[in-house]
Amino acid sequence: MKELSGVIVKGIGGFYYVDTKMGIVECRARGLFRKKGFTPLVGDSVVISLDEESAQGYVSEILPRTSELIRPAVSNVTQMVVVVAQSSPAPNLYVLDKLIASAEFAKLKVVICFNKSDLEEDAEIIKTYKNAGFQVVETSAVFGTGIEKVKEILKDETTVFAGNSGVGKSSLLNAVMGVNMFETGVVSEKLERGKHTTRHSELVRLPFGGYIVDTPGFSSFDVNKIPNAELAFMFREFESSLGECRFLDCSHTVEPDCDVIRRVENGEISKSRHESYVQLYREIKEANKL
Repeated sequence: MKELSGVIVKGIGGFYYVDTKMGIVECRARGLFRKKGFTPLVGDSVVISLDEESAQGYVSEILPRTSELIRPAVSNVTQMVVVVAQSSPAPNLYVLDKLIASAEFAKLKVVICFNKSDLEEDAEIIKTYKNAGFQVVETSAVFGTGIEKVKEILKDETTVFAGNSGVGKSSLLNAVMGVNMFETGVVSEKLERGKHTTRHSELVRLPFGGYIVDTPGFSSFDVNKIPNAELAFMFREFESSLGECRFLDCSHTVEPDCDVIRRVENGEISKSRHESYVQLYREIKEANKL
C-alpha cells in the first residue's frame, strides 16, 4: 500500500474522490471514522492508503480542519463569494445579508459579486455594500466583464460560491474556468427563480491555483448557530456603535437611544441592512425557542 496526501473533492454514496499528485483517486473511508461518528467532508485534507494494483484507496487520516461549514457540509473554506444578480431575478437583500452574516461568523473572507451587469444595474445597492466595507466586483459572464478580477480573487483560495438559483453562479464559474464544467439553468420568467441545476457539492481545482465549491440549489446557510448577542458583530458597519447605546444589552432593534438606530436614521447605516439585521435577529430568536 502506498501513502498519499490529498484533498477530498467529491463525496457520493460512501465514495470519496481525493485529488493527489497522482490524480484523482476513488476511496472508501476507514470504519474507524464511522465508529467515532466522524464523517469526511469535501475540502478535507487527508492521507490515503492506495492499492496500486487495483487503483483503489482508503482514507486513513483526516488532517485538522481550519474551518467547517454545516450547510453545505464542506471544510477548509477560506472565503465566500456571494453572487447576486443585478436583475432577473431581482436581488433579495435579506438572503444576501444572511449569507454575509454566516460568512462573517465562520470567519471567512467575503466578496460580493454583482453578476449580469449586462442587464440593468442598481448603483445604490452596489454603493451600500461598498460603503459597508465589502469587496465588490461587477461581472457579466455573457460579455466577460470582471472575469479576470474574479480570477485574481479566487487564486490560491478555497472558495464557496453562494446565492439564489438563477443568479448565474454556474455561468460565472464556466467563464472563470474557460470551459463548460458546470451545468447551467435558465430563470423561470413566471416564477422569477432559477431551476436547481447543481446536484451535489464538488470541489474543483482551478488552473491558476486554488479550489472552488459550487453549492446545490443553494440560497441560505444555517445561521441559527449565531448567538443573538453576537449577531451585531456580523454587521461590520455597526461596529463603532457597539457599547454606545443607552442599554448595555441593547438588541439594536427597537430600543430608545440605540446608537445603531440613530445612525440608520442619519443615513450613516443603510436602512435595508438594518432591516435585514432585525429580521435575522428575530428569526434566530424564534429558532432558539424550539
